[in-house]
Amino acid sequence: MADRVLIFAGPDYEDLELWYPKLRLEEAGYEVTLAGDEAGKSYQGKHGYPCTNDAAVGDLSADDFVAVVCPGGWMPDKLRRDPAVLNLLKAFDAAKKPVAAVCHGGWLCCSADIYRGVTVTGSPGIKDDCVNAGATWVDEPVHVDGHHVTSRRPGDLPDFMRGLLGLLRGE
Repeated sequence: MADRVLIFAGPDYEDLELWYPKLRLEEAGYEVTLAGDEAGKSYQGKHGYPCTNDAAVGDLSADDFVAVVCPGGWMPDKLRRDPAVLNLLKAFDAAKKPVAAVCHGGWLCCSADIYRGVTVTGSPGIKDDCVNAGATWVDEPVHVDGHHVTSRRPGDLPDFMRGLLGLLRGE
C-alpha cells in the first residue's frame, strides 16, 4: 500500500493549490485523501473546478498519513473553525510529519497554534496572522523549516512541491 497524504478540501478552495499538489503527489506514488467536513461532499473551487471529499476530517487520524497539505482560497477560513481540523493539524505537528501550507492555507496552522517559533511564508494577506501566531515571516517562493513547508501563491507551486517531496524523501 502506498504512503498516504491528506489534503484539506472545502468550499472556495484555490483550485491550483489543491489539484497541483494532489496530482504531483499521485505522480510520485502517494495515495491522496481529500477531506473536509463530510465524506462524499462536493465543492467548487474559486475558479469552478470541482472536487469531492473522500473522507470526513473527524474520522481521520494523523497516524494514517505521512503528511498533510493545506491549500488556500477562502476554504481555510471556514475549516479553521472546526476543532477536528485543528486537532488533526496538532497531531501532525506533534509527530513531526510534514505540514505543508500554501497561500491562505497557513490560516489553518495559525488557528491550530502550530506556527509558534516557525519561519513561514504565505499569502501577504495572512502575514499579520502568522506573526501574531508566533511565526517569523519571510517573503520567499517556498520556505522549509523543520517539518513545515510554506509557499505564497499558485505561481510558487513548483517550488512548494519540490520542498514537500524533498521532505517526504528525507532530503
